[in-house]
Amino acid sequence: MVKENQTLPEFILLGFSDLRALQGPLFWVVLLVYLVTLLGNSMIILLTQASPSLHSPMYFFLRHLSVVELLYTTDIVPRTLADLASLHPQAISFQGCAAQMYIFIVLGISECCLLTAMAYDRYAAICRPLHYSVLMSRRACVAMVSSSWLMGIITATTHSSLIFTLPFPRHPVVPHFLCDILPVLRLASAGKHRSEISVMTATVVFIMVPFSLIVTSYVRILGAILAMASTQSRRKVFSTCSSHLLVVFLFFGTASITYIQPRAGSSVTTDRILSLFYTVVTPMLNPIIYTLRNKEVAGALRHLVKRQVFPP
Repeated sequence: MVKENQTLPEFILLGFSDLRALQGPLFWVVLLVYLVTLLGNSMIILLTQASPSLHSPMYFFLRHLSVVELLYTTDIVPRTLADLASLHPQAISFQGCAAQMYIFIVLGISECCLLTAMAYDRYAAICRPLHYSVLMSRRACVAMVSSSWLMGIITATTHSSLIFTLPFPRHPVVPHFLCDILPVLRLASAGKHRSEISVMTATVVFIMVPFSLIVTSYVRILGAILAMASTQSRRKVFSTCSSHLLVVFLFFGTASITYIQPRAGSSVTTDRILSLFYTVVTPMLNPIIYTLRNKEVAGALRHLVKRQVFPP
């Protein structure tokens, strides 16, 4: 790369500059969604930390998921808002592009692993209740969260090293609003096939394998639910799982379409819309889903509000 250009290339993010009529409305929509995301995930972190009723493995994982969501959107949205406020494509330095992609991969992989850990927690609680305290001890939960971050760091380091040692043109134009893996990789002028194989392998490992494990967990959970004699017990168990299931399908569904669909069947506009959904909208929906569909979280929120408005 340095031999070809003598200097590090400066990437040009296309963003939504080719859709100028939408830039203004998109700016305000993305800004509003970002503010709601910050508020909602901060609330989840506060609730799960301050409410004794939420000091359980499930909410321990949920707190860390909210931390990931906050960092995830903050890595992407401020830059996207700045680009939407401009009528022209904006440049991003080589180092800035590499840093954004690195953080994006770390947090994306960590979220995949955290969602899988949350599914295992529900499986242990419902299918193996007598061993739950051992399987989901404090030490085990910390190990799962630490492993999630470690897998993200290892994957991001590997991918970033492979991609950003490739030769690029002097001013490559990224047809995206962020330095995502595939749009940047496709701009490399040579030697990208090895990196493409690495990316596809990681996609299978960190999207399909976690999703398969989650599905397997819920198949067993469904069997346990159907075996329950009490309708009330079934409803209670299902209510504790439905929020997580909905979040899983939102995240893995859009990620799978973006990264696993055939290259010939994708378009720049479709890729940007899908990416906008799972990087901006999904992090906003997660705390809303858990608050509205989870009675324990909703109850803890009401208790906290009452305590603040009507202190003892």
